[in-house]
Amino acid sequence: MKIITLNLNGIRSAARKGFFQWMTRARADVVCVQELKAQAADLADGTRGPGRYSGYFHHAEKKGYSGVGLYCRREPDRVVEGVGRRDIDAEGRYLRADFGPLSVISVYLPSGSSGPHRQAIKFRFMDHFLPCLAKLAAEGREILLCGDWNIAHREIDLKNWRSNRKNSGFLPEERAWLSRVFDELGWVDVYRRLHPDTTGDAYTWWSNRGQAWAKNVGWRIDYHIATPRLAATAKRAAIYKKRRFSDHAPLTIEYDYKL
Repeated sequence: MKIITLNLNGIRSAARKGFFQWMTRARADVVCVQELKAQAADLADGTRGPGRYSGYFHHAEKKGYSGVGLYCRREPDRVVEGVGRRDIDAEGRYLRADFGPLSVISVYLPSGSSGPHRQAIKFRFMDHFLPCLAKLAAEGREILLCGDWNIAHREIDLKNWRSNRKNSGFLPEERAWLSRVFDELGWVDVYRRLHPDTTGDAYTWWSNRGQAWAKNVGWRIDYHIATPRLAATAKRAAIYKKRRFSDHAPLTIEYDYKL
């Protein structure tokens, strides 16, 4: 089973840059995307269901903002939009597809970088999402949450960690929360399971400011986070950087698991 995740930073922009041609050639079983920045009416046929994929989407109510999607080669048994909380679901941040005993979820945590108001919203999301993650872990299913979590967990997960200790995405409270996800709830950071010490090659996002991409001044904020048994089947991980479809890079992980 091959699963890809990518924050598109605009589905129409990513399409113009060739993402869907690359995606169909990659032949993943499920592709999780975030930050659609589009409504249902904005999606062309080539982005709604490219190639052999069927697309499922949870759009934000606000135009040109947020939104998540799943592209599936096999039709899911069930698709669930949102977590059941009005303020979160209005921003289109959670989409789940069930395939037998497996669930794959595209998730997009808020960014707090635009100011204190958005950071407060991010903290509220985290407060509500932690019990959601506990409930998911208790379902007894194999579950994989893929997406942009907007948090770099450890110092090795970003280039300039010292200067970012007071910035959103690397705040002590955010990092401690993600530690609780792993250490208390038992979820597994699959990339780190495969590559526990990798630094610069692990980054998945680079600011558009300055020469962050050219100098590889990046952050690892895109994750595959899985139940332990599923995480244990992970075999290979790759971050695709030959072409840029977004300010993020696609993260692909292959599992010894039959979808």
